[in-house]
Amino acid sequence: MKTYALIVAAGRAVRFGGAVPKQFREICGKPLLSWAISRFQQASSIDAIAVVVADEHLLHTSQKIVDPFGFTKVQKIVVGGETRQESVLKGLKSLPISTRLVAIHDGARPLTRPSDIDRVVQMAQTERAAMLAVPATDTVKRVRDGYIIGTLERDSLYLAQTPQVFDYDLIFDAHRSADANAAFSDDASLVEARGFKVRVVEPSSPNVKVTHTDDWAVVQAFLKKETE
Repeated sequence: MKTYALIVAAGRAVRFGGAVPKQFREICGKPLLSWAISRFQQASSIDAIAVVVADEHLLHTSQKIVDPFGFTKVQKIVVGGETRQESVLKGLKSLPISTRLVAIHDGARPLTRPSDIDRVVQMAQTERAAMLAVPATDTVKRVRDGYIIGTLERDSLYLAQTPQVFDYDLIFDAHRSADANAAFSDDASLVEARGFKVRVVEPSSPNVKVTHTDDWAVVQAFLKKETE
């Protein structure tokens, strides 16, 4: 029974800008996506990896992202869809029937510690669903039309990260039966909607996702420190 990592990198990175999607740009000696894959290559709990990319980046991913860095765990490179939800479902459909757990991860989140991956997988082995998340440190306001309409209780708020790890059957059924037009912000949301509880695991170090250009500088600083 395998634990598969499903690394999703099929997005166009519109918010980041530029002609080349951020996940394929080089940072500290290798592409951003290669950094993300390397964490799962090192994690002892991960048996195999599938990478989901857009059709036009399929060959590039094989030749420039995977092969030069000896990622022996990468078993599949899968063509994604128009939305993240569609890309995840295509990735899930590609996995072998021997898959027991699947760790779904953002391809633009390159700092995840292998030990944190192992901790989330271990939690999912007993809980069926687990994810990395950090406590909110700022006060969170609800706003409508530019005005504050409420303040949320910070002590109970966490910011979702990846990887998010699930029993394969649980997450596959959740994706397969989900409304394609529904606004699910992450994979855990689909599982929650089916009445399952998702266990939170706090990461042991920063686990930044590159969304805007400012995030690039932050990630670069961490990677430089790591490689010194």
